[in-house]
Amino acid sequence: MTEQLDVTAPADHPSVKSGKVGILLVNLGTPDGTDYTSMRRYLKEFLTDRRVIEWSRLFWYPILFGIVLNTRPGKVGKAYETIWNKELNESYLRTYTRNQAQLMAKTFADRPDVIVDWGMRYGQPSIASRMEALQRAGCERILVFPLYPQYAAATTATVNDKAFEALLKMRWQPALRTVPPYHDDPVYIDALATSIERHLATLDWEPEVVLTSFHGIPKSYFDKGDPYYCQCQKTARLLREKLGWSKEKLQVTFQSRFGPEEWLQPYTDKTVEKLAQEGVKRIAVINPGFVSDCLETLEEIAEQAAESFHHNGGDKFTHIPCLNDSAEGMAVLEHVVRRELAGWL
Repeated sequence: MTEQLDVTAPADHPSVKSGKVGILLVNLGTPDGTDYTSMRRYLKEFLTDRRVIEWSRLFWYPILFGIVLNTRPGKVGKAYETIWNKELNESYLRTYTRNQAQLMAKTFADRPDVIVDWGMRYGQPSIASRMEALQRAGCERILVFPLYPQYAAATTATVNDKAFEALLKMRWQPALRTVPPYHDDPVYIDALATSIERHLATLDWEPEVVLTSFHGIPKSYFDKGDPYYCQCQKTARLLREKLGWSKEKLQVTFQSRFGPEEWLQPYTDKTVEKLAQEGVKRIAVINPGFVSDCLETLEEIAEQAAESFHHNGGDKFTHIPCLNDSAEGMAVLEHVVRRELAGWL
């Protein structure tokens, strides 16, 4: 452990702490509740992010404030209500992210110079508030971990933006590192393969097709140079090779499109419909780009996609859970953290 500085603070000033390393796990975010007000506050922060919606503010804001924020909170709130963690009165994304941070802290229990915390890009706890807390606790170095295996400007970059923005308000800035994408890391690929095999072993049937459904981005973002599409394809290719499956068995699709422009294709919902209509009776869907189950996996896939598959003639549908706070999932996160802390610990 680094020795604390010999600082003599004024009598009316708290003692200065130093010599520690902070680890900040950051996920997308979550509303505080499913009510209209909570949903509107969350959606406003999310949909005013220039990394998420790159349209001109002159064009986008009249639509956002005139239509979207008046109609969408109620609809999205109802969707959240179907997958809300009633026991803790919070979204499962918050539950899993907090669990991941607590489990990560246990792995560093023998290092009193390491502090693990967690935050959200949208909603609470904010990135800035947790970075300030880590700095006050004596963290002179902070590793910010955007919990996205594949890099996208609308996810990884906006987390990093907020982290560096927080530094602007700090007189004594900690040194900052950010975790790069780990879409092709063998530990991550092995964990995904294990989760698939373990889940399928619980079924009394075998899927004809397994879809790897990644969150989509507008095609225009890819055209501007976003590496996300290529990284998703590489993850799927490595997973396919690990499992020994064909391209027909393990397919790549993209979900959660929003607005009128074209997004990355093929679309998950259209593919699910098409497979059922073409006579495929048994499918499974996994979301390799999501570290934790959330609205987009539990409601959009496990509920909506399953209903669509059955409606269009399919018979068996299963959703393979995200890695969440499982042993395999935590092994991936710990592996990445320890690698990126090299030289600091």
